[in-house]
Amino acid sequence: MKTKIYLIILLLFFAGGMVQAQVTDSLNYKFSLKEAIDYALNHQSAVLNAQIDEEIAKNDVKKTVGTGLPQVSTTFNFQDYLKVPTSLLPGEFFGQPGTQIPVKFGVKYNSSAGIELNQLLFDGTYIVGLQASKTYKELSVRTSTRTKIETVVAVTKAYYSVLVNKEQLTLIDANLVQLTKSFNDTEAMFKNGFAEKIDADRLLVLKNNLETERENATRSLSINIDLLKFQMGMPVTAALEPVDKISEVRAQPVSAVVADTSAYKARIEYSLLETQKKLNLLDVKRYKSTFLPTLKGFASATKSFQSDNFSNLYDQNYPTSVIGLTLSWNLINGGQRIYQLRNAKLVVKQTENQMQDLKNGIVNEISANQRLYANSQRSLENQERNLKLAEEILRVTRIKYEQGIGSSLEVTTAETSQKEAQNNYITALYNLLINKVDLDKATGKINY
Repeated sequence: MKTKIYLIILLLFFAGGMVQAQVTDSLNYKFSLKEAIDYALNHQSAVLNAQIDEEIAKNDVKKTVGTGLPQVSTTFNFQDYLKVPTSLLPGEFFGQPGTQIPVKFGVKYNSSAGIELNQLLFDGTYIVGLQASKTYKELSVRTSTRTKIETVVAVTKAYYSVLVNKEQLTLIDANLVQLTKSFNDTEAMFKNGFAEKIDADRLLVLKNNLETERENATRSLSINIDLLKFQMGMPVTAALEPVDKISEVRAQPVSAVVADTSAYKARIEYSLLETQKKLNLLDVKRYKSTFLPTLKGFASATKSFQSDNFSNLYDQNYPTSVIGLTLSWNLINGGQRIYQLRNAKLVVKQTENQMQDLKNGIVNEISANQRLYANSQRSLENQERNLKLAEEILRVTRIKYEQGIGSSLEVTTAETSQKEAQNNYITALYNLLINKVDLDKATGKINY
């Protein structure tokens, strides 16, 4: 019996361990850039709220449509007159001139039940409202698209920052291996009397500085990964490892700068202004429609019940039914509609001015980003050549030093130059990737 109990406990222990392992594994993510973007579009709170706004807009459209559909309401009423109302009538009616006779009108119990139908037959503002509600829905969709684009840009930049950071660590580690070897060799030569202590001290200073730089780069990588998780809407406690390589995201050469006067059409910002202009024009139509009358139809049916005895209150009813039309027309309202209409037209003009300004701004933005991207490409190519040259100089300097025909100062200078070249290369690489994202955004290539 005890053996069975131990086996059950053991099985539960391992089962719990497996569940815990699954939970842990589920929080360990290895994402490419595309996978990181897809995750963000499904988890980032700004994107989720934008999608909720879309649903709200859809419901608003249905709500607006509903105001023009038949409206049906029912009523039920029950009254118990504890004291039936009394009125005074002239005594002449009862052969008692000069007096007033109290007479009770009504019965103790009264009840009624009715149903009423109202239907909007014509209302200019309702027709315009239907068009505006659909345009409002379109605006919410495009606003959601803009939020997604901004999220994609933020995630992409954060992802590239992590890749560049990892590339920096790779270079530092390679440099640290070589520098450690040089220090160990120089220290051994010093102990054997073939080098001075200052030679080893110089390399030790460089090695300590490089180790400090590596610690800073490691902390920076951790911060950038946390930033990436934040941009993705991922829990900060989750483990995230980007799997793309710098070599895989290096961009192709950009074409020559060409002024594209129609590029603004691909930008979501311009689409948003176009939709806003539609809403403004519909606002003009709405104010124009207020000069027209409103026509409504109605129908109602009611049954009334009266009795002095509650038990037979509903034995007999007195029905009433009616149908009719209501025409309302606001003829004079102090000129308010005229000024509302004028202001609506002015708002349309403002939106048109904003659209024209945005056109020019987008063309200028594309041109500027094309130049920045082209410059960053050339800068990266130059820094790559400088890095290779610095590495070659360091290699030759080390050989000369090991052969006794070079000084430790030359090695130290070459080490410093290589580290500077590496830093310049990392900066140029980061600028290239960020400028590529900005160029894609400016030309409207980032679209979801």
